[in-house]
Amino acid sequence: MHAMNLVANTDALIFDLRNNGGGSPSMVALITSYLYDSEPFHLNSVYSRAKNDLSQSWTQAYVPGKHYGNKPIFILTSHRTFSAAEEFTYNLKNLKRATIVGEVSAGGANPGNVHQITKHFSVFIPDGRAINPITQTNWEGTGVTPDVKTSQNEAFKTAYKFALNYVINFYQDSKEYGFLAKEPENQLKQLDHPN
Repeated sequence: MHAMNLVANTDALIFDLRNNGGGSPSMVALITSYLYDSEPFHLNSVYSRAKNDLSQSWTQAYVPGKHYGNKPIFILTSHRTFSAAEEFTYNLKNLKRATIVGEVSAGGANPGNVHQITKHFSVFIPDGRAINPITQTNWEGTGVTPDVKTSQNEAFKTAYKFALNYVINFYQDSKEYGFLAKEPENQLKQLDHPN
């Protein structure tokens, strides 16, 4: 994962999932694996009605490159954040690993298939259910509620301010690296007073 290695040495990380319609649960597990320095752990399960079985998703023991460590993570959401993007958000929120900033997400947790009913009419029918090991439920129909509610247009600015404040506080008290707080302080001033 070149992208995760690229950001490995940053002081805070923002994932922008505001218009992310989802993807692969295995990618959720892979990216999450970079965010922890720990033994593999259970992230999510999916019950399949057709097979009457439960498949589990776990973080990986090994990922190429650096882990992100204990640094702060922010996830931006909107009402268009959906499916696997919601799983990533829901998992990290319940693991208390990220601060969610933005709008309540769309609420699509349960897998299924599109069935063609007539030539011009099809319907999506769920055939399974996501089950989070912490909550024993999921975000179907309710979405993921952010920790900090704001419009999708303000989400980045809000999260960026949190990240800058963290960096400023982290370096401000350091005799050796105190100078590293200056640039974030300047950026924060520009955000608060753009003109």
